[in-house]
Amino acid sequence: MRILSSAVVWLFAALVCSGESAAPVALPQRPVPAVKQVVIIIVDGLRPDVLLLADAPTLHGLVRNGAYSFWARTTDVAITLPSCTSMLTGVSPQKHGVNWNTALPAGKDAYPAVPTVLEMATRAGYVTALVAGKSKFSALAKPGTVTHVAVPTAVKISDEQVAVEAAKIIAQFHPALLCIHFPDVDTAGHADGWGSPAQLAQVARTDMQIAKVLAALEQAGLRDSTLVLVSADHGGAGKGHGADDMRSRHIPWVVSGPGVRAGHDLTLDAKLQIRTEDTCATVCWLLGLPLPDYFEGRPVTAAFNRVP
Repeated sequence: MRILSSAVVWLFAALVCSGESAAPVALPQRPVPAVKQVVIIIVDGLRPDVLLLADAPTLHGLVRNGAYSFWARTTDVAITLPSCTSMLTGVSPQKHGVNWNTALPAGKDAYPAVPTVLEMATRAGYVTALVAGKSKFSALAKPGTVTHVAVPTAVKISDEQVAVEAAKIIAQFHPALLCIHFPDVDTAGHADGWGSPAQLAQVARTDMQIAKVLAALEQAGLRDSTLVLVSADHGGAGKGHGADDMRSRHIPWVVSGPGVRAGHDLTLDAKLQIRTEDTCATVCWLLGLPLPDYFEGRPVTAAFNRVP
């Protein structure tokens, strides 16, 4: 553990590197060979119409250059930890068992009943990383399942601090799979309301932090070989979000990078309904990982130009 500021203590660890020199690992074959890295960006509480209305040039650029849907759906509970767990495990909360939404007390650990995509990628030999703005994300970092973890032990830290830590990990470790969680749009929604001027202003500030992550990829020489996937855990209405409210369940789903159909609205296929569980399945597919039979999500191959 190390202190990044006087008020914030991070849990930061290299969890799976054992031994002084590891033998080279033959990585799986990938269906889009140009994609060598995947970055999942979770903007907590980002309702699709709020994204469209906000002054967010970085996110809007990813939309213009990528494939997208503003009608994707999160879990029926529409709260952060269960929904993010579904995003990263490919199954509903009923299957992964994460039905709590707070950090557990010290000395108590609980993890999903099925592996996250981070764990699956780590086991396949990829370097993986998780950077999150809320302490509850420690539930997704079971020891030995993620190579590099930066999760605060305090309840929450800012988007700016998340971006700084993500940039450091990119520069030092070049992870093949990096999941980044930005918390502040959700905070603004609870404080001032979903779609409020204050929340729109926060989306603009979060957008600047996402730009820093993309700049870090560029500086590391990884940008042209990185697939960026942006989504959210839930939306909201009024000053809250919750079960079976479609204003909470609709989320954006945007992919941009090598092999992606640029400027392609995925709702052109009326039969395609993107669910948050599809994020896990799509990332597994891109990294050449097996798609377990128990998955409820499916790869969104319609987002890509050529599919084997």
